[in-house]
Amino acid sequence: MESDFSAGSVRKRLDALADPKILAVNERHGDDHAVNLTRLRALAKEIGRNPELARQLWASGASDARLLAILILRPSDLSERELDAMLREARQPKVQDWLVGTLAKKSKHAEALRLGWFADPDPVVASAGWALTSDRVAKRSGGLDLEGLLDTIEREMAAAPERLQWAQNQTLAEIGIAYPEHRERAIAIGERLRVLADYPTPPGCTSPFAPTWIAEIVRRREGEGNGAGE
Repeated sequence: MESDFSAGSVRKRLDALADPKILAVNERHGDDHAVNLTRLRALAKEIGRNPELARQLWASGASDARLLAILILRPSDLSERELDAMLREARQPKVQDWLVGTLAKKSKHAEALRLGWFADPDPVVASAGWALTSDRVAKRSGGLDLEGLLDTIEREMAAAPERLQWAQNQTLAEIGIAYPEHRERAIAIGERLRVLADYPTPPGCTSPFAPTWIAEIVRRREGEGNGAGE
């Protein structure tokens, strides 16, 4: 029950779950949370949905607490203004990714947030706008200026800060995957800019280099459409 949990008691639980080894690994990726994410999700399931507690945990500023807060919120619990404020406060990559993917994308305010974040001068905020744009592209929801997006990517991606560059690269790949009429240009942009071309990719994983990414996903989907594996 909600009454069984207070911000103080939950913070003590998080402190008890903190692992210096996990923190050391995360710090190499720009994050500062120290709790195993499987254990964090288990705690969230134990707590259940609790927007009041979530707001208190978010206000603490600690990344572990903020990740937990995201897990115990529903998208409908938050106004457009609250989501915008939270995104601007979420400087750690994992917190931002979860906020966008778990709450903003599923919110009725998603399109308003996308438009507000997309051209923001803060590249971290802009990267969230591009992430929402990638989601729209992948869903083929229409109404997007795909040529304009490709123009912007071609002009800006090579010199963009890392998080914004990753988000623009995802949009580039999603355009090439979802829209055959734009695929040739998307691949050509990726080949010319070479963004993430040398990114180390573990065996069995798809490279984030857009031309490789596009080719692999298209190959898989065409194979599925042809009944491959049956």
